[in-house]
Amino acid sequence: PPPPHTPPVPIFHTCCLVTLFSGGLIRKGLVLRANSGSFPPVNLIGSPESRGGEKAGKLQVALCTEECVHGRCISPDTCHCEPGWGGVDCSSGCDSDHWGPHCSNRCQCQNEALCNPITGACVCADGYKGWRCEELCDPGTYGKGCQFKCQCYNGATCDHKTGECHCAPGYTGVFCEEHCPPGSHGAQCELRCPCQNGGVCHHITGECSCPPGWMGFVCAQPCPSGTFGMNCSQDCPCHNGGQCDHVTGKCLCTAGYMGDRCQEECPIGTYGFQCTQKCDCQNGAKCYHINGACMCDPGFKGIRCQERMCPEGLYGLKCHKKCPCNINNTLSCHPLSGECTCKAGSAGLYCNDTCPPGSYGEGCQLTCLCQNGADCGSVTGKCTCAPGYMGDDCSITCGARTYGANCSSVCNCKNDGACSPVDGLCLCKEGWQGVDCSIPCPSGTWGLNCNQTCYCNNGAACNPVDGFCLCSPGWQGEYCDQACPDGTYGLNCSEHCDCSHADGCDAVTGYCCCLAGWTGIHCDNVCAQGRWGPNCSISCNCENGGSCSPEDGTCECAPGYRGPMCQRMCASGRYGKNCAEVCQCTNNGTCNPIDGTCQCFPGWIGKDCSQTCPAGFWGPDCFHTCNCHNGAMCNPYDGECRCTAGWTGLYCTQRKAFRDTVHLSVNLPEYMLLPCVSSGHYNTVC
Repeated sequence: PPPPHTPPVPIFHTCCLVTLFSGGLIRKGLVLRANSGSFPPVNLIGSPESRGGEKAGKLQVALCTEECVHGRCISPDTCHCEPGWGGVDCSSGCDSDHWGPHCSNRCQCQNEALCNPITGACVCADGYKGWRCEELCDPGTYGKGCQFKCQCYNGATCDHKTGECHCAPGYTGVFCEEHCPPGSHGAQCELRCPCQNGGVCHHITGECSCPPGWMGFVCAQPCPSGTFGMNCSQDCPCHNGGQCDHVTGKCLCTAGYMGDRCQEECPIGTYGFQCTQKCDCQNGAKCYHINGACMCDPGFKGIRCQERMCPEGLYGLKCHKKCPCNINNTLSCHPLSGECTCKAGSAGLYCNDTCPPGSYGEGCQLTCLCQNGADCGSVTGKCTCAPGYMGDDCSITCGARTYGANCSSVCNCKNDGACSPVDGLCLCKEGWQGVDCSIPCPSGTWGLNCNQTCYCNNGAACNPVDGFCLCSPGWQGEYCDQACPDGTYGLNCSEHCDCSHADGCDAVTGYCCCLAGWTGIHCDNVCAQGRWGPNCSISCNCENGGSCSPEDGTCECAPGYRGPMCQRMCASGRYGKNCAEVCQCTNNGTCNPIDGTCQCFPGWIGKDCSQTCPAGFWGPDCFHTCNCHNGAMCNPYDGECRCTAGWTGLYCTQRKAFRDTVHLSVNLPEYMLLPCVSSGHYNTVC
């Protein structure tokens, strides 16, 4: 029952759905409000107790002054709010920390999670999970609902919220897929590598990997003497005190030695470091390969062995013998043996001969370097080049436009002809001939010296250089013996015919070969009316309005005519195009040979002449009016009157006299059987 202090509520004539308090039960139904300020008897329609009937009683209705926006009124001015709503009238949504009816429950969500204002369920922020969003995403997952898989490599971890990769030491890149750049290592690649001399550091630990020839923690120490290479693990192979490069192992030889391993002494005539110094010893003396000291032969003395033991021109132990050498060609005579040392360019026991071909210099011991038949000077070895060559050793052929001695003459060959570097003789290119290559090959020939024969057909020219046939328009093929394929024409048959109704086009000019009945540049115009045949050159002979076929001149007759030239009309009983239609005229009517319309015989009318003239008319088309009298009918053909009985004359206007006995048979009583007497008229009196 309602509280005792609840005031009466005015009720009006209105039906509404209300909540009723009756007997301690809450019931709903439709109530009819009255004008009374008290609670008069009302009819409750559709309440649970009525079961479709009516039940009367005094009811009190709980009302709220303000409408419960998201709730229901449970007592006067008291709203029961739906979950997620609060306030006096249930119009205010719950704040982020509360939920449920009247926002009476405090949210338990953590880590910036949102709380469902109705159920209190937590909606986790990116990177969190659990009933209260108290747990981080499992390793390898991130984002909203921890539903995304991390894309990080090389042991990197990813941010549980954004998925951003946090690289392990030694790695970089968006997904930590790259090693640290050269020169850096460690966490976030922020540490600089300490390696020197080209050493490479490990991208994670920074440990240096030294290049060949270096060692130590930062690769700052060269390999110890006698070793080289990677990790200084190889022994030097050098001999005779040579040192090797700590990187490559290449030997650095001491003075007087050479070779990959310093195993060879300097060549005769040289000494010192890398054997680069020339010995200065005379009279055939040899020098020491290390310091260049001269070792004199017997009979000579001095630092460079430049002093003879005997005076010039004498030799022997007592210097009492005269040298036998040719004075002009001899440098010296050995002071002990008397052996002649010839000047450069001379040879022989007593220096009386010149050097043989191919050699020159002192003792003719040097080999000439001249090429291509050049002469070599016996003293200096200087080359005198043969015509067509030049250069210190005569190895260079004259340029393309020069020839002769020292290549001093200019070639006169034309059309890219080459000239002999020796005598300037022109070597003509294919397609040319003549002393200076200025004359082209005669027609029908080609190639070197114009000694090849052309095989081109149909007026084609042949290339004098390679004999290639240059076909004239309309032809193709290697020898220009093939006409252009249908639909093409011109040079190389490269043009396409542009014809509509043609038997191809001229292979040379491309002019269209129009089919009979067509004309125009492209054969796209039908012959004009009255013309036919090739190029529309023939006049039509069709008569009576007939037209001829533009292809073969066959006459197509106008309706009503026939014959090869349409000179004859259709036979009787036929009409229309090609006289193919059968006339439908009856009663001797004739039909028009063109359209088949009937020309009726006099006395007949109608589309097919099947109707006689109406009564009172006669003649062609029933044009004339009958002039018959006294009930006479006229002949529809010629209008002749057919008089009725008792009348005669042209128009049945004259009476006719009768004297004939007329016998009548009448069924009369016997007393009325009287003879009938004709009075000479049709109306008989008995």
